[in-house]
Amino acid sequence: MRRLRRTGVLRGLVRETELTAAHLIQPLFVTAGADVREDVGSMPGVRRLSIAALVEEAAAVRAAGIDTVLLFGIPAAKDEMGSGAFDEEGIVQMAIRALKEADPGLTVITDTCLCEYTSHGHCGWLRDDGTVDNDLSLELLAKTALSQAAAGADAVAPSDMMDGRIGAIRSQLDDEGHAETPIISYSAKYASAFYGPFRDAAGSTPRDGDRRGYQMDPANVLEAIRESRIDLDEGADMLIVKPALPFLDVVHRVKEATGAPLAAYHVSGEYSMIKAAARAGWLDERAAVLEALTSIRRAGADAIITYHARDAAEWL
Repeated sequence: MRRLRRTGVLRGLVRETELTAAHLIQPLFVTAGADVREDVGSMPGVRRLSIAALVEEAAAVRAAGIDTVLLFGIPAAKDEMGSGAFDEEGIVQMAIRALKEADPGLTVITDTCLCEYTSHGHCGWLRDDGTVDNDLSLELLAKTALSQAAAGADAVAPSDMMDGRIGAIRSQLDDEGHAETPIISYSAKYASAFYGPFRDAAGSTPRDGDRRGYQMDPANVLEAIRESRIDLDEGADMLIVKPALPFLDVVHRVKEATGAPLAAYHVSGEYSMIKAAARAGWLDERAAVLEALTSIRRAGADAIITYHARDAAEWL
């Protein structure tokens, strides 16, 4: 084996971890408006796209060998309830229909949350005292998932971290004729410092306070396992750990404990760090990206949600 490592002879035959375009999921931001292709300053190479531009971008993603996208919406207006999230003519609902009409074979996963649609930036309904009302939020999240499934989403991905939301969404989908729509649960979503560029892209920075009351403490791993098992019991079909690289041990532990299909989200901060270092000439972007994504696969992720997806697929 020492000689194989040194010379590269037969390296592909003994390589333990496989990374291909089929393992990658491309996040995309769709925004209200026409002919919008707006760069996200903190995420070089990422843009907010109006629906027609989104369809073009999805076609390029497919051409690179990636079959799955994760869709985030940026509405024209926001309110306290986040009603744009479950509007039948909301930005994501219209985008789903356009994507599926253009390419029925594209797998469209929708982010199911309220933070992109609420005027206060939190992931649920806020009480007068500024705390999130968990139970009322479940009703709104279930309505959101139902509207996305009705528009043609192949799967919904609740990212809010409210207690009981998987059961509420599963019940709503089953009752309304969408029993076959899978739920991909952000079962271990940490209150991380690595989300800043995403909040810039989606305009979802909380107006007051933070999300530590419902997102997980980065110090905890057993909690991630418990939450993942609860979500599976409530009807989740796949799990997500977010972020990825600072939590590779969590990816491994959750996969080992549950055996369930698992994705890891290589988040905006992780993406932007590599981009910034590469632009400064401090590292080789291609080598760094492929090493990072391979490490996520090695930890146990079956799929990787990453803003590097299209580039990585072309490099692979």
